[in-house]
Amino acid sequence: MGTTDNGAAFPRRKALGLAGAAGAAALLGGSGQAAATPGTAATPGSAGPDAASSASAAPGSPAAGTAATPATPLPIAPSGAWCWFGGPRAVHHRGRWRRTYLGYITDSGAITVAQYDHANARLSQTVLAEGFEIDDHNNPAIHVLPDGRLEVYWTAHARNIPLYYRRSTLPEDITGGWEPARTITTNTEGQYGWTYTNIAQLTAEQNRKYLFWRGADFNPAFSTTDGDDRWTEARSLIQVPGQRPYVKMCTNGRDTIHFAFTDGHPRNVHTSIYYMYYRAGHLHRANGTRIGPLGTPVSPAQADKVYDATGRPKSWIWEIATDRRGRPVLVYANFPADTDHQYRYARWDGHRWHDHWITAAGGSISADGKEPNYSGGISLDHTDPSKVLLSRQVPGGRHEVERWRTPNGGHTWTSEPVTRGSTELNVRPFKPVGLPGDGPMSVLWMAGEYPSYVGYRTRIMALGDTL
Repeated sequence: MGTTDNGAAFPRRKALGLAGAAGAAALLGGSGQAAATPGTAATPGSAGPDAASSASAAPGSPAAGTAATPATPLPIAPSGAWCWFGGPRAVHHRGRWRRTYLGYITDSGAITVAQYDHANARLSQTVLAEGFEIDDHNNPAIHVLPDGRLEVYWTAHARNIPLYYRRSTLPEDITGGWEPARTITTNTEGQYGWTYTNIAQLTAEQNRKYLFWRGADFNPAFSTTDGDDRWTEARSLIQVPGQRPYVKMCTNGRDTIHFAFTDGHPRNVHTSIYYMYYRAGHLHRANGTRIGPLGTPVSPAQADKVYDATGRPKSWIWEIATDRRGRPVLVYANFPADTDHQYRYARWDGHRWHDHWITAAGGSISADGKEPNYSGGISLDHTDPSKVLLSRQVPGGRHEVERWRTPNGGHTWTSEPVTRGSTELNVRPFKPVGLPGDGPMSVLWMAGEYPSYVGYRTRIMALGDTL
């Protein structure tokens, strides 16, 4: 294990990134009005009218004649992957320095953290564990402590391998050494071990940390600590007996944690999308109605049903963020067919949920056929959730990364390419939590080939406007 410094590879005043094997791409190639039919407001638990559900309902291309901004083809890491259910996968922190931190797992099972300094464009990496289980479910979650030190969590995929975490020795610096790995061995009862790590810390609760994962009973679990390394006994967050709900979360870092989740895996259940939030010891629905105390397992029926799959396509959550008023915004995929993935956008306006179609996304990225609902991926800009990063299969081509924007809460969309004309996959894009603007590191994604979640051949890419 060690640290590398690739500062020389990132010259100042150049964008980062590689748009597939085709070479450099345009990040801002001009906006074109999406072909999506403007959505209408949906009542709670519904999703508004669907536009054409076939993959041929592709969005508009960038406006002709618009000048493109070229990007320098530089990868972050030659090997790396992540799943979308553990996180944050990347965070931006402004303290003594302006730095972005991201985590990934390589094709040799190295749990790796990278650090990008926005002042001098220097990139550094360090390996926290070598020879770990090779599986993209095992990507690390990144957290910045109040004193600026980094704390990184990871675990295996449904294995009896405990949760691990390590802290950096120095604040805001992954290159100055790390404390020895610690383990968390508490778990719910069952045979499926630990999967996915998600971390939040609330300043209003004297910096109490909340760690969430999928427990040994295949249902979401959590533990807390008040700052030392003594973690409370694992408790269930959500319970769907015999199934495995999937959860995405985000936090304001002060007093609230937001959750969006399904009632199972879309391969096994005709899945809907649900929402609740935590504050001051209790879980609540979006309108503030109290569900019950944290630690008493919640059933999906107790939460808001954001998307009701009854009589409609099954779905899978991808991300949750909040707008400037602290109201939740969700993006997810639904599946009229396993070969026909569709991206959608849902938001709470303070009174009800609105749900809108964004675009057709193509089919699965998983070449082995075992995961037919692995979309290219969609995520939200946490500093401005009117912006979406997504990967869709373009007609006659591969999955490409694009940035989409809505000026009116999801009714209409414009889009611009991040990659184009690629001969390989460009998938699972996202923006580091807390990073403002569209500068360097504002788009991260996986590029390469994806035979399976244990056989990925992808590298980590970054793209942004010039410094």
